[in-house]
Amino acid sequence: MASKNSFGARRTLQVGAKAYEIYRLDAVVGEGTDVASLPYALKILLENLLRTENDGDVTADDIRALAAWDPGARPDREIAFTPARVILQDFTGVPAVVDLAAMREAMSSLGGDPALINPLAPVELVIDHSVIVDVFGKPDAFESNVEIEYQRNRERYQFLRWGQDAFNDFKVVPPDTGIVHQVNLEHLARVVFTREENGATVAYPDTCVGTDSHTPMVNGLGVVAWGVGGIEAEAAMLGQPVSMLIPQVLGFKLTGKLPEGSTATDLVLTITEMLRRHRVVGKFVEFYGPGVSAVPLANRATIGNMSPEYGSTISIFPIDDETLRYLELTGRSSEQIDLVQAYAKAQGLWHDPQAEPRYSEVLELDLSTVVPSIAGPKRPQDRVPLVQAKEAFHGALATFIHKPEQKQQGYDNAVAESFPASDPPAYKSSTVHSPSPSDHVAEAPAGGDRSRDPVPVTLADGSGCEIDHGSVVIAAITSCTNTSNPTVMLAAALLAKKAVEKGLTRKPWVKTSLAPGSRVVTDYYERAGLTRYLEALGFNLVGYGCTTCIGNSGPLIPEVSEAVREHDLSVVSVLSGNRNFEGRIHPEVKMNYLMSPPLVVAYALAGTMDIDLFHEPLGKGRDGRDVFLKDVWPSASEVQAVVDTSIVSEMFKTGYADVFAGDERWKSLPTPHGDLFAWDAASTYVRKPPYFENMSRKPLPLADITGARVLALLGDSVTTDHISPAGSIAKNSPAAAYLLSHGVEQHDFNSYGSRRGNHEVMIRGTFANVRLRNQLAPGTEGGYTRDFTKRDAPVTTIFDASRSYIAAGTPLVILAGKEYGSGSSRDWAAKGTLLLGVHAVIAESYERIHRSNLLGMGVMPLQFPEGENARSLGLTGEETFDIAGITALDEGRTPATVKVKAGDVEFDAIVRIETPSEADYYRHGGIMQYVLRNLLR
Repeated sequence: MASKNSFGARRTLQVGAKAYEIYRLDAVVGEGTDVASLPYALKILLENLLRTENDGDVTADDIRALAAWDPGARPDREIAFTPARVILQDFTGVPAVVDLAAMREAMSSLGGDPALINPLAPVELVIDHSVIVDVFGKPDAFESNVEIEYQRNRERYQFLRWGQDAFNDFKVVPPDTGIVHQVNLEHLARVVFTREENGATVAYPDTCVGTDSHTPMVNGLGVVAWGVGGIEAEAAMLGQPVSMLIPQVLGFKLTGKLPEGSTATDLVLTITEMLRRHRVVGKFVEFYGPGVSAVPLANRATIGNMSPEYGSTISIFPIDDETLRYLELTGRSSEQIDLVQAYAKAQGLWHDPQAEPRYSEVLELDLSTVVPSIAGPKRPQDRVPLVQAKEAFHGALATFIHKPEQKQQGYDNAVAESFPASDPPAYKSSTVHSPSPSDHVAEAPAGGDRSRDPVPVTLADGSGCEIDHGSVVIAAITSCTNTSNPTVMLAAALLAKKAVEKGLTRKPWVKTSLAPGSRVVTDYYERAGLTRYLEALGFNLVGYGCTTCIGNSGPLIPEVSEAVREHDLSVVSVLSGNRNFEGRIHPEVKMNYLMSPPLVVAYALAGTMDIDLFHEPLGKGRDGRDVFLKDVWPSASEVQAVVDTSIVSEMFKTGYADVFAGDERWKSLPTPHGDLFAWDAASTYVRKPPYFENMSRKPLPLADITGARVLALLGDSVTTDHISPAGSIAKNSPAAAYLLSHGVEQHDFNSYGSRRGNHEVMIRGTFANVRLRNQLAPGTEGGYTRDFTKRDAPVTTIFDASRSYIAAGTPLVILAGKEYGSGSSRDWAAKGTLLLGVHAVIAESYERIHRSNLLGMGVMPLQFPEGENARSLGLTGEETFDIAGITALDEGRTPATVKVKAGDVEFDAIVRIETPSEADYYRHGGIMQYVLRNLLR
């Protein structure tokens, strides 16, 4: 739909022989407006509103409000942002495609054309979250891991293959091609997007939302993009806007340049520490100043990638000559590059090193002050200068082995450090092990030295070694953060070359792996002749995808694993990733350190964190002499020389020429064809969801809620980590019982993430978090409640109780405290709530995205009156609830409040429907039903 264009902003931009229609930002003038001095990112949002103005979701007043942005104001103005495209990874992408497939079937049942159900915005899905490091350190590691991956995920992959063929504007990058964010950076991102509209070509900024929190990686290219939950992504796929508050913007001024010896990883860990301390959650961060031009594009992407680690929505760099150089290097067409340059300059989006845009606040960093660093042992913001690494390790180790009774549960740590649009790590009993009196615990030292507990280990080949607290048992070059950066990747390979030439080897207890973000990495390793040196140290290719950083590290070396568990050793992983909290990387590894790829190699050589890399040797060379880090560390000029000779544009053009086609294994998958998916009743991975059962062509009149029961009475700060199924499937859970009844053995349970396409598994995992405390079932912890359909209301699982209520025709409500739904924004927190039979949630306050997601699934979000809550109103959760006034929505108006009667208690609950679109979604029973009915007309 064309914009109303109230400001007369639509103009023509000539680029060579091609004319483009654009929406000029400088057309927005008026009292209080100063578009020229707006931050770069807000100019992108302003163009978005100009182009999508429709007098409904986007009004002229919204445009004026953004143009007159007050940097110091607290965010309170909601706007509707329409991204140019959507990007998915396979864990979060499968349920989105399941929903589209179910919509097609519903369309057919209602007499419509199922082929009408297609993404209305371009969607690209990259399969990258399913490869696990089962095999390492061998020439066939890659092939072996891929074969195992296909065996585990065949059903999911066949389904995605069908979707790739069945849907328009939906493309799939097959497994073992790369990490979603690196593929996005190197190939999918356009920077300036185009579309045909009424015979003209409209040009506008490339923007996207993605179902992974590290989507901001393309912020390094000047692309406004961030991670969202699945329901928001589905809304965008279906052409619906994403609701957001006009944010505050922090300006981050850069000056100087990185010194010799400091890497992009050191820079990003420094920035992470600074911004996490400053508190930028929910804000935009924007880099500006004279130092920006000294930051290579790969380093910018590394910084953008870590946005969720310090909490900002985005961390963006403006467009400049460096952007154009990178686009050329990665094989973008000359026409596209010319358009990017012309558009950025015409719209005031081109970087001016001397400009001082208006910002809510400003931080500054002199790049010359950045020193080599690591972060850990359990949070990405806990930066440690490398020179202090040994001392810091000693201090951290004491908290892991001397005071076991004070250790926090690993899973609780993970939930506390969760990030938007990502899963917390798997919960496993070994991550929460507290030693009993009979457990072996090392004695605390009398002096200042650290505890030692050396354990002899006999490896499979008969050789012997000793491991101890602090032994490095995993060394992984992995994660989109660093594998997109040729400088640090080649530095790692050059360090390996020097180490091998001096006769060093990795320590035998270290599990090593190389999982690049794209095939371009292994191409330039081959071209530079460096692959063999990495392989000589055990850094063989294990796969192209997210591995160790998301917990797909695979098993430790068996004999090492046995020693770690038997002696409760506090061992270490080192990885070039972005997340390291306890329990995430591996359930048996308590201490995890983030660092640059060359340092990962160095610590694999040392085999321990208990080393001062500046003064102690990594090992002895073949000549018997000590070899120090300085002896093998490549200089910046050495690295740059290899970059200049080994990386050429042709690599990217060839590597991405047929990126959606896949290899023979992908092409040969037996795949159903046709507009409708042939659901397999025996599948435990992909099942037809029930959202459209008995759906009518027109929405039925709304009804007030009567006779409802409380499923859960919850306190403050209940997060979507507590609500949404995530991690491994506990053997005594309702989900496990379902899988066992369908012939799935426990060793094949896989995770909730891998089974997101099966609603039966996911319903059973909703509100089943082991740390959930339902006040309706005091004395319990986990997914338990009381079932008031039975005599004496016995305690049972939330899932089993919900089945009883649904069978009895009893609607359900959730009562909650402040900040309900905070934390990561996950689709199944809302989907599971609906499918458990919940009609309304009444909370003291909501996290904005979860509130919106509830409406997107047809669940009413209500709020207690100001200053009131369940306790102050005397609610116990045993009452029967009636909610009156909902039917006003059928009259085309959204009531401010509705009447709630709970036993003898009555109050007016605030209706948290904020936009006309949200009211439409609720009237139709959810966003998918709303879109489906609109397409039926």
